[in-house]
Amino acid sequence: MKGFKITCLCVFVFLGISVRAQEVKLDTYKFGEGLNFSTNDGYTMRITGYLQPYMETKTFTDVDENSTQNRFRMRRIRLRFDGNLKNERFKYRFAFDLSGTSEAGDASTNNFLLDAFVSYDITNRIKATFGQRSTFTDNRELFMLSNTLQLVERSRVTSAFASIREFGLFLEGGFKTGKGSYLKPYFVLTNGDGGNVLQRDFGGLKIGGRIDYLPFGLFTNFGQFRQADIVRERTPKLVVGANFSHNNGMSSRRGRDSGTILYLNDNDEESLPDYTKYGVDFLFKYQGFSALGEYVKTTASVPGDITQRVRNDGSTSTTFDVNGIQDVENYVKGRMMLGEACNIQAGYLFKNGISLDARYTHLKADDHSFLNNATFYNRPNYYTIGISKYLSRSYGAKIQADWTYIDGSDGINNNEGITIPGNEHLARIMLTFAF
Repeated sequence: MKGFKITCLCVFVFLGISVRAQEVKLDTYKFGEGLNFSTNDGYTMRITGYLQPYMETKTFTDVDENSTQNRFRMRRIRLRFDGNLKNERFKYRFAFDLSGTSEAGDASTNNFLLDAFVSYDITNRIKATFGQRSTFTDNRELFMLSNTLQLVERSRVTSAFASIREFGLFLEGGFKTGKGSYLKPYFVLTNGDGGNVLQRDFGGLKIGGRIDYLPFGLFTNFGQFRQADIVRERTPKLVVGANFSHNNGMSSRRGRDSGTILYLNDNDEESLPDYTKYGVDFLFKYQGFSALGEYVKTTASVPGDITQRVRNDGSTSTTFDVNGIQDVENYVKGRMMLGEACNIQAGYLFKNGISLDARYTHLKADDHSFLNNATFYNRPNYYTIGISKYLSRSYGAKIQADWTYIDGSDGINNNEGITIPGNEHLARIMLTFAF
């Protein structure tokens, strides 16, 4: 998208011109919270970053030989710049990942740019953001900082349904509603094709929103966007929310990878399915205890004029075989992430920095959905227990380990597509170092 490139270039040039020849000084530094700089003319900038070396071991039950798969990698290497201009109503953010791995855990070479946006405080209660960022129409876990997760990885709900990042317009508000409570509405209008869409845009726009209610007031130190209760909230804090989005003409499984799945009509014109997602969720924290719950449901509407599908090599085909029958609608749905899921997790962080956590995730696929794919999904239940050790009274350094029992009763394959009897066990260890 040319507009995206031009926007980023203009922002960089504008910021560079604005801060040149200014006296820059380091104001504060707190381990795990970043370096804070300012100039004598009122510009501010914060630099934060972290890295996460990672190891996992997967084993399959009822397999006698070669059932163990080990993986070592750098899970995340993040660097982020935040700040505001001389007019404090204008703010910006740029965030990068140098590991080459997406937030969902898939290898990718096109995700180095994470966030790139500018925002403006229209009033003290309403803010507008334009650019690329995590979207408020995903499940709550997704827009929580990756270095604050209770367990080693996000739940399977996120990897199955989240679009992760999008480019567009984001509006958010915060209003006091009496007796210390707050109402936070969000509105989102994006391209609906995920992040880093630098080429042709497919389909129409995506529109959506979220509304959050905080009955007991705001969380401490942005705790609404962090999982483990490291600040040990002195009074109960709760946020409950609901979200909805409609993607008009989607060219991928869930609106994350533009142009990967395309269909045409008799006139060789694009004809793409619509994708609707909605959900509810909550987050609760109190004196070291935290709990997160989420529910997500997706549906699709397939146009009646689809007659061709575009293969990976660019050629087209008119076959839409489903169980030996030409079935366009269910073939299209079978390549999308359709179904519902819930995730519930809780944990307690002791004063000595040790945290004990547990999670249950359930996925229920529609009859025709990519969630039935035996290699990547088709696993309805995930049971996880974990232990973490925080090495400081912040998110600056920690070591985490967890173990997940994965239900393979619906029939699963290994990474090579070979059918595996039984279930899976997944053990993971990760270190986090932040500055």
